[in-house]
Parts: sequence; C-alpha cells; structure tokens
Amino acid sequence: MQLLSFNMFRTIGIRTEHAKSDYHFESLNKIAQADVILFPEYWQIHSIIYGMNKPIFPSAATFHLGHDKIEMTRIFQTVIPDNIPRTGIYGKNEFTVTRVLNEFSFPFVAKTVRSSMGQGVHLIKNQADWDTYTAAHDTFYVQEYIPNEKDLRVVVVGDQVLAAYWRVGGAQFLNNVAQGGVLDFENIPQDAVAFVLDLAKRLDIDHAGFDLIFRDGHIYVLEFNVFFGGEGLNHLGIHAPDTILEYVERKYGSS
Repeated sequence: MQLLSFNMFRTIGIRTEHAKSDYHFESLNKIAQADVILFPEYWQIHSIIYGMNKPIFPSAATFHLGHDKIEMTRIFQTVIPDNIPRTGIYGKNEFTVTRVLNEFSFPFVAKTVRSSMGQGVHLIKNQADWDTYTAAHDTFYVQEYIPNEKDLRVVVVGDQVLAAYWRVGGAQFLNNVAQGGVLDFENIPQDAVAFVLDLAKRLDIDHAGFDLIFRDGHIYVLEFNVFFGGEGLNHLGIHAPDTILEYVERKYGSS
C-alpha cells in the first residue's frame, strides 16, 4: 500500500512518502499515485476526497465534525442530547447580547468557536466578563457551567480506544495539560470509555481525543480534538502511528 503523509510528526515510524501542504498543487501526482492520504490540512480534504477520489486518514467525518465547536455541538445535540452541557449558539447583535443573560445565569462558560488546549475558554462570572467576551467575538458559544476538579480524556485511534486518563487541576477551572493539569491513570470509568467508542464509531471519528466531565455520575461530552496532545500516550509508552498503520491497512488494503 502506498501512503502519502502531509504531517511528518504524526506519522513517525510509518513507511510513507511525505509532502508539505504548502505545495499541495505541486504534489497532485503524488496524491494520485497514493492509495491513502494521511493527515492532510483541512483546506486540502475536499480536493482530495471529491476532486481526486482518494481516501484520507483521519476520516472526512473526523475533519468535518471536529472543524469547530459549532459543527461538533450540533451533531452532539442530535445524537447524544442528554450527554452534553446545555449549550446556546448565537450570532452577535444587541438582542442576543441580552438574550444570553436571560437564558444563562452567572457563572457560565463562553468559548471561542475554534480553539484547543484550553485556549479560548472563559468562565463568565459577571457582567464585566460578559462585556469583555462579547466585544471580542462575533459568534457567542455559551454553555452551562458544571463544576469539576478533573476531566476524562479518551483517545480514539482507528476503531479502538488507545488510552483514557484523568486531567486534574489545571489553571482556573481548566484541566488541560497545556493549562497545568496533571495526568492520573487510576480508576478510569469503563462505561465512559465504552460510551465514547460507541459514539466515535457511530460518527466515523477515527482520530480524536474526547473530553468528558461528570455530574452525579452522569457523562457529559465537552468536545473532541482531532489533533490531540500526546502526553498521555507518551506516558503509557503507546506509539499511535503503529495503530494508525494497522487500521489504515485493514480498512483500505483490499480496495
């Protein structure tokens, strides 16, 4: 099987030709000759899957649903409405600035639509916080605040869960490792792991780090990150490219 990767870092150890997304159009012959394209940039995927009829990894669904929090939330509201925090998405105008405060009481969470590693996540405690957020955003993404001291990261690669671990006690109310959270691999709730794997398979998401929190034992999915950090996998000695190669060969090897 001939593979072409546009991300050398995430395909270390896989025998594949490499190209740079900046040279996408100069790489069309390489794309045409490859059986599967690994880790293209988001802007490349339509040209590759529709224009050149080539399969990609991660899947098209992974890219499309993980592109921003709005796409992600709307699919979650469709398929797991009882397992996400109450969420509102609003275009910016004078009416919605006030409407949010009528529908959400302080404190609540407001997010930037495209962000990761805990960046762009704000705990809105008062009017001043809300004024600061609305001044900087044209789209309001607002969620109820569910207090928690830790969240659960579940890493899906291919059609399996590679790892699951707690992220505990980061900066302010964030538990991301990038925000100072520490990893805890003990007492992982297996029902939550199974829930995530079922969700990923249902949506054809094959490369993602899902973030979950719990209230009174109930699972809430916050989001998933297509390009998740590798700290937890590294700690466990797991080399994700091995699983990627096995999955891609099994899925596309006979086609």
